[in-house]
Amino acid sequence: MSKKNIILIASTLCFFLITGIASAEIKTGQTAPNFNLQDQNGNWHTLDDYKGKWVVLYFYPKDGTPGCTTEACSFRDNIFEFEKLNAQILGVSLDNVESHQAFSEKYSLPFPLLADLNKECATEYGVLGKFMMMTIAKRQSFVINPEGKIVKHYKKVDPDTHTEQVIGDLKKLTS
Repeated sequence: MSKKNIILIASTLCFFLITGIASAEIKTGQTAPNFNLQDQNGNWHTLDDYKGKWVVLYFYPKDGTPGCTTEACSFRDNIFEFEKLNAQILGVSLDNVESHQAFSEKYSLPFPLLADLNKECATEYGVLGKFMMMTIAKRQSFVINPEGKIVKHYKKVDPDTHTEQVIGDLKKLTS
């Protein structure tokens, strides 16, 4: 094998490892993968617990980082709008229960933050990625309808405007 081919293969492999492209692609219209994860208070949550409600399942990289804090606080500040739309917010990262508890208490977050310690949920939803040398959940969100189907997948999320985008889409979906 030539040196050029080795470099091309190594570069491609690095790209997949850094971006997380090698994980499964989730499609709108498919049944949302179930999960069983603990929240910041030690309570267990499954997707089945929310049948009959809209679910906004948002994945984020790390508790307490600037973008993650902006996104979480925006969901918090609009919680009554989500409640009017019969929508439950669920945040998911690879952080542990204790980290979620501190983050939730510091910013008075009124929704569950789920600890995906074994990375199964992030893997099932295709959002597991790498940042530098850390494995993280990429910042992506899913809207799941009351029947458990994925109806919207946000692959590129701007923490400053994401909440308004989700509320707008939920209003269209529920009308």
